[in-house]
Amino acid sequence: MVRGAWVNQTSAYDSRAAIQGGETYPGKDMTNHVRSHEDRPLVTALIDTYNYGHFVEEAIESVLAQDYPSERVEVLVVDDGSTDDTAERVKKYGTRIKYLLKPNGGQGSAFNFGFERAKGEIIAFLDADDYWLPQKLSRVVQSFEEHPGVGLVYHRRRELNSATGEFGEGDFSPHSGFLPDKLEHLLEYRVLPTSSLTFSRKVLRQMMPMPEWVRLQADAYIALVAVFIAPVEAISEELCVYRIHGKNLFAMDGRTRGQQEKHLRMRGAIFNAVKTWLSDHQFDLNRKDIRTFFERLFLFLEVEEFEFKAPTRSEFVRYMTRYTKLNWNRVGWELRAMNAFNTLAGPLIGYQKFPGLYQAEIRAIGFLQRLRSKHP
Repeated sequence: MVRGAWVNQTSAYDSRAAIQGGETYPGKDMTNHVRSHEDRPLVTALIDTYNYGHFVEEAIESVLAQDYPSERVEVLVVDDGSTDDTAERVKKYGTRIKYLLKPNGGQGSAFNFGFERAKGEIIAFLDADDYWLPQKLSRVVQSFEEHPGVGLVYHRRRELNSATGEFGEGDFSPHSGFLPDKLEHLLEYRVLPTSSLTFSRKVLRQMMPMPEWVRLQADAYIALVAVFIAPVEAISEELCVYRIHGKNLFAMDGRTRGQQEKHLRMRGAIFNAVKTWLSDHQFDLNRKDIRTFFERLFLFLEVEEFEFKAPTRSEFVRYMTRYTKLNWNRVGWELRAMNAFNTLAGPLIGYQKFPGLYQAEIRAIGFLQRLRSKHP
Protein backbone atom coordinates (compact mmCIF):
# COMPACT_ATOMS: atom_id res chain seq x y z
CA MET A 1 0.00 0.00 0.00
CA VAL A 2 4.05 10.99 -1.61
CA ARG A 3 4.24 10.83 -5.31
CA GLY A 4 5.61 13.70 -7.37
CA ALA A 5 3.65 15.24 -10.20
CA TRP A 6 3.77 13.42 -13.52
CA VAL A 7 5.67 15.18 -16.28
CA ASN A 8 4.24 15.79 -19.73
CA GLN A 9 4.45 12.50 -21.64
CA THR A 10 3.85 13.88 -25.14
CA SER A 11 7.43 13.93 -26.41
CA ALA A 12 8.12 10.35 -25.31
CA TYR A 13 4.99 8.98 -26.98
CA ASP A 14 5.54 11.07 -30.14
CA SER A 15 9.07 9.68 -30.37
CA ARG A 16 7.91 6.07 -30.09
CA ALA A 17 5.23 6.59 -32.74
CA ALA A 18 7.76 8.05 -35.17
CA ILE A 19 10.33 5.30 -34.69
CA GLN A 20 7.77 2.50 -34.88
CA GLY A 21 6.21 3.76 -38.09
CA GLY A 22 3.24 5.51 -36.51
CA GLU A 23 1.99 9.02 -37.08
CA THR A 24 4.62 11.76 -37.44
CA TYR A 25 4.08 15.28 -36.22
CA PRO A 26 4.69 18.55 -38.10
CA GLY A 27 7.83 20.36 -37.10
CA LYS A 28 9.39 17.29 -35.44
CA ASP A 29 12.93 16.31 -36.48
CA MET A 30 13.15 12.52 -36.81
CA THR A 31 16.89 12.56 -36.11
CA ASN A 32 16.29 14.16 -32.73
CA HIS A 33 13.79 11.43 -31.86
CA VAL A 34 16.31 8.70 -32.63
CA ARG A 35 18.93 10.42 -30.52
CA SER A 36 16.48 10.69 -27.62
CA HIS A 37 16.09 6.89 -27.68
CA GLU A 38 19.80 6.51 -27.12
CA ASP A 39 19.45 8.57 -23.97
CA ARG A 40 16.77 6.30 -22.45
CA PRO A 41 17.89 3.88 -19.73
CA LEU A 42 18.86 0.38 -20.81
CA VAL A 43 16.41 -2.09 -19.27
CA THR A 44 17.12 -5.77 -18.68
CA ALA A 45 14.03 -7.96 -18.83
CA LEU A 46 15.06 -10.97 -16.74
CA ILE A 47 12.80 -13.96 -17.40
CA ASP A 48 13.38 -16.91 -15.08
CA THR A 49 11.99 -20.27 -16.15
CA TYR A 50 11.96 -23.93 -15.20
CA ASN A 51 9.94 -26.42 -17.26
CA TYR A 52 7.58 -23.66 -18.42
CA GLY A 53 8.02 -24.26 -22.14
CA HIS A 54 4.26 -24.06 -22.62
CA PHE A 55 4.25 -20.55 -21.11
CA VAL A 56 7.63 -19.02 -21.96
CA GLU A 57 6.82 -17.90 -25.50
CA GLU A 58 3.96 -15.70 -24.31
CA ALA A 59 6.26 -14.16 -21.69
CA ILE A 60 8.94 -13.39 -24.29
CA GLU A 61 6.40 -12.03 -26.79
CA SER A 62 5.05 -9.68 -24.12
CA VAL A 63 8.53 -8.20 -23.64
CA LEU A 64 9.16 -7.84 -27.37
CA ALA A 65 5.78 -6.10 -27.75
CA GLN A 66 6.57 -3.34 -25.24
CA ASP A 67 6.06 0.25 -26.39
CA TYR A 68 9.43 1.17 -24.84
CA PRO A 69 12.20 1.50 -27.47
CA SER A 70 13.24 -2.06 -28.33
CA GLU A 71 16.89 -1.10 -28.79
CA ARG A 72 16.96 -0.11 -25.12
CA VAL A 73 15.68 -3.49 -23.89
CA GLU A 74 17.90 -6.50 -23.19
CA VAL A 75 15.97 -9.77 -22.88
CA LEU A 76 17.60 -12.50 -20.77
CA VAL A 77 15.89 -15.87 -20.47
CA VAL A 78 17.49 -17.77 -17.59
CA ASP A 79 16.62 -21.46 -17.86
CA ASP A 80 17.16 -23.17 -14.51
CA GLY A 81 17.90 -26.59 -16.00
CA SER A 82 14.57 -27.31 -17.69
CA THR A 83 14.00 -30.86 -18.92
CA ASP A 84 11.07 -29.94 -21.21
CA ASP A 85 11.12 -28.31 -24.67
CA THR A 86 11.95 -24.78 -23.47
CA ALA A 87 15.26 -24.61 -25.37
CA GLU A 88 13.61 -25.66 -28.63
CA ARG A 89 10.76 -23.19 -28.25
CA VAL A 90 12.98 -20.14 -27.75
CA LYS A 91 15.26 -20.81 -30.75
CA LYS A 92 12.96 -18.88 -33.07
CA TYR A 93 13.75 -15.61 -31.29
CA GLY A 94 17.39 -15.74 -32.39
CA THR A 95 19.42 -12.73 -31.36
CA ARG A 96 16.39 -10.84 -30.05
CA ILE A 97 16.94 -12.63 -26.75
CA LYS A 98 19.82 -14.17 -24.82
CA TYR A 99 19.01 -17.71 -23.74
CA LEU A 100 21.06 -18.70 -20.69
CA LEU A 101 20.90 -22.36 -19.65
CA LYS A 102 22.26 -23.29 -16.22
CA PRO A 103 22.16 -26.35 -13.93
CA ASN A 104 19.04 -26.52 -11.79
CA GLY A 105 19.49 -24.61 -8.54
CA GLY A 106 16.22 -22.84 -7.80
CA GLN A 107 14.88 -19.34 -8.30
CA GLY A 108 17.49 -17.60 -6.14
CA SER A 109 20.35 -19.05 -8.18
CA ALA A 110 18.52 -18.10 -11.41
CA PHE A 111 18.23 -14.49 -10.21
CA ASN A 112 21.95 -14.44 -9.35
CA PHE A 113 22.92 -15.98 -12.69
CA GLY A 114 20.85 -13.48 -14.64
CA PHE A 115 21.93 -10.44 -12.64
CA GLU A 116 25.62 -11.30 -13.13
CA ARG A 117 25.07 -11.10 -16.90
CA ALA A 118 22.58 -8.22 -17.03
CA LYS A 119 23.76 -4.92 -18.50
CA GLY A 120 20.70 -2.79 -17.77
CA GLU A 121 20.54 0.18 -15.43
CA ILE A 122 17.06 -1.08 -14.58
CA ILE A 123 16.26 -4.78 -14.00
CA ALA A 124 12.65 -5.86 -14.56
CA PHE A 125 11.80 -9.39 -13.46
CA LEU A 126 9.28 -11.63 -15.20
CA ASP A 127 8.33 -15.18 -14.30
CA ALA A 128 7.97 -17.30 -17.42
CA ASP A 129 4.38 -18.24 -16.59
CA ASP A 130 3.30 -14.58 -16.50
CA TYR A 131 3.32 -11.82 -19.10
CA TRP A 132 3.53 -8.03 -19.24
CA LEU A 133 1.04 -5.58 -20.68
CA PRO A 134 2.47 -3.40 -23.50
CA GLN A 135 2.95 -0.19 -21.50
CA LYS A 136 4.75 -1.88 -18.58
CA LEU A 137 8.31 -0.75 -19.28
CA SER A 138 7.37 2.78 -20.38
CA ARG A 139 5.48 3.39 -17.16
CA VAL A 140 8.11 1.83 -14.93
CA VAL A 141 11.00 3.70 -16.56
CA GLN A 142 9.01 6.92 -16.37
CA SER A 143 8.66 6.37 -12.63
CA PHE A 144 12.40 5.82 -12.20
CA GLU A 145 13.18 8.94 -14.24
CA GLU A 146 10.76 11.13 -12.30
CA HIS A 147 11.90 9.90 -8.90
CA PRO A 148 15.72 9.75 -8.80
CA GLY A 149 17.01 7.55 -6.04
CA VAL A 150 14.09 5.10 -6.15
CA GLY A 151 15.30 1.52 -5.84
CA LEU A 152 12.10 -0.44 -6.49
CA VAL A 153 9.03 0.26 -8.60
CA TYR A 154 6.07 -2.04 -8.12
CA HIS A 155 2.58 -2.06 -9.61
CA ARG A 156 -0.81 -3.71 -9.69
CA ARG A 157 -1.33 -7.02 -11.45
CA ARG A 158 -4.21 -8.67 -13.23
CA GLU A 159 -4.73 -12.28 -12.20
CA LEU A 160 -5.63 -15.01 -14.68
CA ASN A 161 -7.12 -18.26 -13.40
CA SER A 162 -5.79 -20.86 -15.82
CA ALA A 163 -8.49 -23.35 -14.89
CA THR A 164 -11.43 -21.05 -15.68
CA GLY A 165 -9.91 -18.42 -17.99
CA GLU A 166 -11.33 -15.71 -15.75
CA PHE A 167 -9.48 -12.52 -14.87
CA GLY A 168 -9.44 -10.93 -11.45
CA GLU A 169 -7.72 -8.11 -9.61
CA GLY A 170 -4.71 -8.84 -7.42
CA ASP A 171 -4.37 -7.24 -3.98
CA PHE A 172 -2.35 -4.04 -3.89
CA SER A 173 -1.28 -1.61 -1.19
CA PRO A 174 0.27 1.46 -2.86
CA HIS A 175 2.83 3.30 -0.79
CA SER A 176 5.69 5.36 -2.16
CA GLY A 177 8.75 6.95 -0.58
CA PHE A 178 11.18 5.60 2.00
CA LEU A 179 8.78 3.33 3.86
CA PRO A 180 10.67 3.05 7.19
CA ASP A 181 10.06 6.79 7.64
CA LYS A 182 6.35 6.04 8.11
CA LEU A 183 5.70 2.94 10.19
CA GLU A 184 2.10 2.63 9.01
CA HIS A 185 3.21 2.52 5.37
CA LEU A 186 5.91 -0.02 6.16
CA LEU A 187 3.42 -2.29 7.93
CA GLU A 188 0.99 -2.08 5.02
CA TYR A 189 3.66 -2.95 2.45
CA ARG A 190 2.91 -6.22 0.66
CA VAL A 191 5.44 -8.26 -1.26
CA LEU A 192 4.10 -8.71 -4.77
CA PRO A 193 4.91 -11.50 -7.24
CA THR A 194 8.09 -11.38 -9.33
CA SER A 195 6.47 -9.95 -12.45
CA SER A 196 5.32 -6.79 -10.61
CA LEU A 197 8.85 -5.90 -9.44
CA THR A 198 11.48 -3.71 -11.14
CA PHE A 199 14.72 -2.63 -9.44
CA SER A 200 17.50 -0.17 -10.05
CA ARG A 201 20.81 -1.87 -10.69
CA LYS A 202 22.38 0.17 -7.88
CA VAL A 203 20.00 -1.27 -5.27
CA LEU A 204 20.19 -4.85 -6.54
CA ARG A 205 23.98 -4.72 -6.46
CA GLN A 206 23.85 -4.13 -2.70
CA MET A 207 21.94 -7.37 -2.01
CA MET A 208 23.18 -9.69 -4.77
CA PRO A 209 24.17 -12.43 -4.90
CA MET A 210 21.30 -13.61 -2.75
CA PRO A 211 21.41 -16.90 -0.81
CA GLU A 212 21.13 -19.74 -3.31
CA TRP A 213 19.27 -22.00 -0.91
CA VAL A 214 16.26 -19.77 -1.65
CA ARG A 215 14.80 -22.08 -4.25
CA LEU A 216 11.31 -20.60 -4.01
CA GLN A 217 9.91 -17.10 -3.43
CA ALA A 218 13.22 -15.38 -4.20
CA ASP A 219 11.20 -12.29 -5.10
CA ALA A 220 10.23 -11.97 -1.42
CA TYR A 221 13.88 -11.75 -0.35
CA ILE A 222 14.85 -8.92 -2.72
CA ALA A 223 11.56 -7.04 -2.26
CA LEU A 224 11.91 -7.08 1.55
CA VAL A 225 15.55 -6.02 1.63
CA ALA A 226 14.98 -3.26 -0.93
CA VAL A 227 12.57 -1.23 1.22
CA PHE A 228 15.29 -0.69 3.82
CA ILE A 229 17.87 0.41 1.24
CA ALA A 230 16.05 2.99 -0.89
CA PRO A 231 12.69 4.65 -1.55
CA VAL A 232 10.09 2.72 -3.52
CA GLU A 233 7.44 3.89 -5.96
CA ALA A 234 4.00 2.33 -6.42
CA ILE A 235 2.10 2.51 -9.72
CA SER A 236 -1.63 1.94 -9.31
CA GLU A 237 -2.05 0.48 -12.80
CA GLU A 238 -2.26 -3.15 -13.87
CA LEU A 239 0.91 -3.67 -15.89
CA CYS A 240 1.25 -7.45 -15.86
CA VAL A 241 -0.84 -10.60 -15.84
CA TYR A 242 -0.14 -13.10 -13.07
CA ARG A 243 -1.21 -16.59 -14.03
CA ILE A 244 -2.67 -18.76 -11.26
CA HIS A 245 -2.13 -22.45 -11.96
CA GLY A 246 -1.24 -25.65 -10.15
CA LYS A 247 2.47 -24.96 -9.69
CA ASN A 248 2.74 -21.39 -8.49
CA LEU A 249 2.55 -19.69 -5.11
CA PHE A 250 -1.06 -18.50 -5.11
CA ALA A 251 -2.60 -21.74 -6.38
CA MET A 252 -3.00 -23.18 -2.90
CA ASP A 253 -5.83 -25.50 -3.93
CA GLY A 254 -3.55 -27.30 -6.37
CA ARG A 255 -0.91 -28.22 -3.82
CA THR A 256 -0.54 -31.08 -1.45
CA ARG A 257 -0.28 -30.37 2.25
CA GLY A 258 3.43 -31.21 2.08
CA GLN A 259 4.01 -28.70 -0.72
CA GLN A 260 2.19 -25.96 1.16
CA GLU A 261 4.15 -26.64 4.34
CA LYS A 262 7.36 -26.52 2.31
CA HIS A 263 6.44 -23.08 0.99
CA LEU A 264 5.67 -21.81 4.48
CA ARG A 265 8.98 -23.11 5.87
CA MET A 266 10.82 -21.42 3.01
CA ARG A 267 9.02 -18.15 3.67
CA GLY A 268 9.99 -18.22 7.34
CA ALA A 269 13.60 -18.94 6.39
CA ILE A 270 13.54 -16.00 3.96
CA PHE A 271 12.26 -13.65 6.66
CA ASN A 272 15.15 -14.71 8.88
CA ALA A 273 17.62 -14.32 6.00
CA VAL A 274 16.44 -10.75 5.46
CA LYS A 275 16.97 -10.05 9.16
CA THR A 276 20.47 -11.50 8.84
CA TRP A 277 21.22 -9.25 5.86
CA LEU A 278 20.07 -6.20 7.81
CA SER A 279 22.13 -7.16 10.84
CA ASP A 280 25.22 -7.79 8.71
CA HIS A 281 24.81 -4.32 7.19
CA GLN A 282 24.67 -2.51 10.52
CA PHE A 283 20.90 -2.17 10.85
CA ASP A 284 19.62 -2.27 14.41
CA LEU A 285 17.09 -5.11 14.57
CA ASN A 286 15.69 -3.63 17.79
CA ARG A 287 14.77 -0.42 16.02
CA LYS A 288 11.01 0.03 16.36
CA ASP A 289 10.17 0.00 12.65
CA ILE A 290 12.27 -3.09 11.93
CA ARG A 291 11.12 -4.98 15.03
CA THR A 292 7.44 -4.22 14.35
CA PHE A 293 7.73 -5.02 10.65
CA PHE A 294 9.09 -8.51 11.26
CA GLU A 295 6.63 -9.16 14.08
CA ARG A 296 3.86 -8.54 11.56
CA LEU A 297 5.44 -10.82 8.95
CA PHE A 298 5.84 -13.70 11.38
CA LEU A 299 2.30 -13.24 12.72
CA PHE A 300 0.92 -13.59 9.19
CA LEU A 301 3.03 -16.68 8.70
CA GLU A 302 1.83 -18.15 11.98
CA VAL A 303 -1.82 -17.82 10.94
CA GLU A 304 -1.12 -19.78 7.76
CA GLU A 305 0.65 -22.46 9.79
CA PHE A 306 -2.44 -22.77 11.99
CA GLU A 307 -4.28 -24.08 8.92
CA PHE A 308 -2.11 -27.21 9.02
CA LYS A 309 -1.79 -27.62 12.74
CA ALA A 310 -4.29 -26.04 15.08
CA PRO A 311 -2.56 -24.21 17.92
CA THR A 312 -2.84 -25.28 21.53
CA ARG A 313 -4.66 -22.92 23.84
CA SER A 314 -1.40 -21.53 25.20
CA GLU A 315 -0.04 -21.00 21.67
CA PHE A 316 -3.23 -19.21 20.69
CA VAL A 317 -3.03 -16.97 23.78
CA ARG A 318 0.51 -15.98 22.82
CA TYR A 319 -0.54 -15.29 19.25
CA MET A 320 -3.56 -13.17 20.23
CA THR A 321 -1.52 -11.23 22.77
CA ARG A 322 1.14 -10.41 20.19
CA TYR A 323 -1.47 -9.53 17.56
CA THR A 324 -3.37 -7.20 19.90
CA LYS A 325 -0.17 -5.48 21.01
CA LEU A 326 1.01 -4.99 17.43
CA ASN A 327 -2.24 -3.39 16.28
CA TRP A 328 -3.23 -1.49 19.43
CA ASN A 329 -2.26 1.94 18.13
CA ARG A 330 -3.30 1.25 14.55
CA VAL A 331 -7.04 0.79 14.98
CA GLY A 332 -10.05 2.57 16.49
CA TRP A 333 -11.52 1.87 19.88
CA GLU A 334 -14.01 -0.69 18.53
CA LEU A 335 -11.28 -2.94 17.15
CA ARG A 336 -9.15 -2.38 20.25
CA ALA A 337 -11.98 -3.59 22.43
CA MET A 338 -12.65 -6.52 20.12
CA ASN A 339 -9.00 -7.58 20.05
CA ALA A 340 -8.68 -7.31 23.81
CA PHE A 341 -11.84 -9.42 24.26
CA ASN A 342 -10.59 -11.98 21.73
CA THR A 343 -7.30 -12.32 23.55
CA LEU A 344 -9.28 -13.59 26.53
CA ALA A 345 -12.22 -15.31 24.84
CA GLY A 346 -10.46 -16.88 21.86
CA PRO A 347 -8.48 -19.46 23.82
CA LEU A 348 -11.56 -20.35 25.87
CA ILE A 349 -13.67 -21.30 22.85
CA GLY A 350 -10.70 -22.77 20.95
CA TYR A 351 -9.10 -21.98 17.62
CA GLN A 352 -11.55 -24.02 15.54
CA LYS A 353 -14.54 -21.91 16.67
CA PHE A 354 -12.68 -18.60 16.72
CA PRO A 355 -13.25 -17.63 13.02
CA GLY A 356 -17.02 -17.73 13.59
CA LEU A 357 -16.72 -15.44 16.60
CA TYR A 358 -14.45 -13.07 14.71
CA GLN A 359 -16.82 -12.76 11.72
CA ALA A 360 -19.76 -12.10 14.03
CA GLU A 361 -17.80 -9.33 15.75
CA ILE A 362 -16.85 -7.73 12.44
CA ARG A 363 -20.51 -7.69 11.38
CA ALA A 364 -21.48 -6.15 14.73
CA ILE A 365 -18.86 -3.42 14.43
CA GLY A 366 -19.99 -2.68 10.88
CA PHE A 367 -23.58 -2.34 12.10
CA LEU A 368 -22.54 0.05 14.88
CA GLN A 369 -20.51 2.17 12.46
CA ARG A 370 -23.43 2.40 10.01
CA LEU A 371 -25.78 3.28 12.85
CA ARG A 372 -23.44 6.00 14.09
CA SER A 373 -23.11 7.46 10.61
CA LYS A 374 -26.90 7.81 10.40
CA HIS A 375 -27.16 9.38 13.84
CA PRO A 376 -24.03 11.49 14.42
